[in-house]
Amino acid sequence: MEATNGTSAAAAPATNGEREDPGGFKLKFCTVCASNQNRSMEAHLRLSQAHYPVISFGTGSLVRLPGPSITQPNVYQFNKVSYDAMYKELHEKDPRLYTANGLLNMLGRNRQVKWGPERWQDWQIGIPRTDHVSDRGSEGTEGGVVDVVLTCEERCWDAVIDDLLNRGSPLNRPVHVINVDIKDNHEEASIGGRGILDLADSLNNAAKEERESIGPAAFDMASAASRASFDERVPEIIGEWQERWPNLPATWTLAWF
Repeated sequence: MEATNGTSAAAAPATNGEREDPGGFKLKFCTVCASNQNRSMEAHLRLSQAHYPVISFGTGSLVRLPGPSITQPNVYQFNKVSYDAMYKELHEKDPRLYTANGLLNMLGRNRQVKWGPERWQDWQIGIPRTDHVSDRGSEGTEGGVVDVVLTCEERCWDAVIDDLLNRGSPLNRPVHVINVDIKDNHEEASIGGRGILDLADSLNNAAKEERESIGPAAFDMASAASRASFDERVPEIIGEWQERWPNLPATWTLAWF
């Protein structure tokens, strides 16, 4: 196990529970991992506890969870099987195994956040998400767009960027795609979730400053011109964050919806 990242007390909330909502402007976030189960859902939960608008996805072809052996994973389809159904199925199969390896605890958390795993490639960007009002963090994401996509693995970052290029930027709206490399286990996902929340706070503070500077009406248009001053600050923000979280390697690019 690597050394814990982030020694600054300001890098994470004091508890794992809800944070007081400061109100005001908030960037919209999207978290992404392979199966929309562990890393993206830990980050989704932490961002929602801090009252950020947030959605989450997986980039894999199928949802894969560990099974009784490496050759016997539990496989599910995206968008069709709920976290609750997965929890009940695994609990019925082998409650001792799936309690010991943390899957039941993870699925128990996930079903309190949203209905089930969603696939990034199936997301209709810009289409209202009217059927997700009960998801944690859904308030503010109803329009089907976000400002920042946070992936948790390089191959997921690559998949997101390739997909955005294939879509052809129909909205002509800038979006920051940032990869925070997190090992796919429960302990590292918890550390990564704290790091992602710290990065979100830093990005949001800068966005609020630039929004006040150029005016809310212009900034909220989210065009390339209106967000240029904020976009230019993002690499420096990530660099400062990386110094606080040296064991969470980050990669960034500016892409387009």
